[in-house]
Amino acid sequence: MGSALLAVAPGLIATASADGADMSFFLTSNGPGQGGNLGGLAGADRHCQTLAQVAGAGAKTWRAYLSTQAADGQPAVNARDRIGKGPWQNAKGVVIAKDVAELHSGSNNLTKQTALSEKGEVINGRGDTPNRHDVLTGSQADGTAFAPGEDRTCRNWTSATTGAAMVGHSDRIGLRDDEPSKSWNASHPSRGPDGGCSQADLKSTGGDGLLYCFAAN
Repeated sequence: MGSALLAVAPGLIATASADGADMSFFLTSNGPGQGGNLGGLAGADRHCQTLAQVAGAGAKTWRAYLSTQAADGQPAVNARDRIGKGPWQNAKGVVIAKDVAELHSGSNNLTKQTALSEKGEVINGRGDTPNRHDVLTGSQADGTAFAPGEDRTCRNWTSATTGAAMVGHSDRIGLRDDEPSKSWNASHPSRGPDGGCSQADLKSTGGDGLLYCFAAN
């Protein structure tokens, strides 16, 4: 009996974790550090790619889950259109969604315990010190961009002072028991004394300038 258990154990261990190269989704362990100024979509994607590279998943093409608003003659960009088709799995091999539709439905598997960093670590949420559950998205609940007008993207990810960014709660917990509080991608706009997009402002409401990163291929 003992030898049979020993024979099975290695297989059980293997299925409990994934190689870094298999990871196709993560919540960044840190932000670029400039508040809502991510260097535009290109800078945000580069941040995702750099962290993935260190984690051994740099062979994939990584995209930040961010929308932009129409401005200066440029059309809006929807976060849901940037991230490939899925499925996506975290650093432990757990699938968070099989496709774009499931990701934006109530049946996705995105929770505090599954929205792991590229290092496979759980990110602090509400009740932890410091709380880091506000994740920059600039998106509506269905993953599309906001209409032009009221800023929801820190001036399309170029401002670290004025403006505001829509954030989601990575732990799906907020101040109230309502849909926005439980939303992973559209909980509330950022705010603060510096204008809403500084690193200090993001931290003041329970964030740290973190991003969701998805492998698009």
